[in-house]
Amino acid sequence: MSVLRRCKGAVLDIGCGPGRLVNALRALGHLVLGIDINRAAVARTADTGGAALCRSVFERLPGEGIWNTALLMDGNIGIGGDPPVLLERIGSLVSPRGSLLLVEAASQDVDERLRVRFDDGRGRLGMPFPWARVGVAALRRTAAVTGWQPVEHWSVGDRHFLELKRCAGSHPAHPRHQG
Repeated sequence: MSVLRRCKGAVLDIGCGPGRLVNALRALGHLVLGIDINRAAVARTADTGGAALCRSVFERLPGEGIWNTALLMDGNIGIGGDPPVLLERIGSLVSPRGSLLLVEAASQDVDERLRVRFDDGRGRLGMPFPWARVGVAALRRTAAVTGWQPVEHWSVGDRHFLELKRCAGSHPAHPRHQG
């Protein structure tokens, strides 16, 4: 709830999973769209009444340039394995004025790029894909070079969150990653 209370206007939940935040924001009266590359997660979001698309953040999305708030929860700053590219891409998705990005950072002070695989719980591993883990200090540095300004850092238990705003005069870059 500490994240949801900070959301303003239309919200884009990047890596929405099964839609718990999409549905909570909808219940709070927000226009909200979730995106995720996992078809089952998107279907579950839709089955519970939320709006979601099975799409990568690096693909064309509805409403590019008009979203007021973007969310990167549950470690989703790692999407694509290159946080600067991800933050630049989000800069092209949100409104040039008054937009904010709410990010959950790693609880450790890390800045690492790696390849990971999903484990289905039965010993079968999926194909490796790029991922990143970014702690608060690294996220602040990355934000500064990609047109985002840290506004607030807060913690709930061992979870760390940053509120970022677009820097005045920053213009979205063209993403270098096409996932």
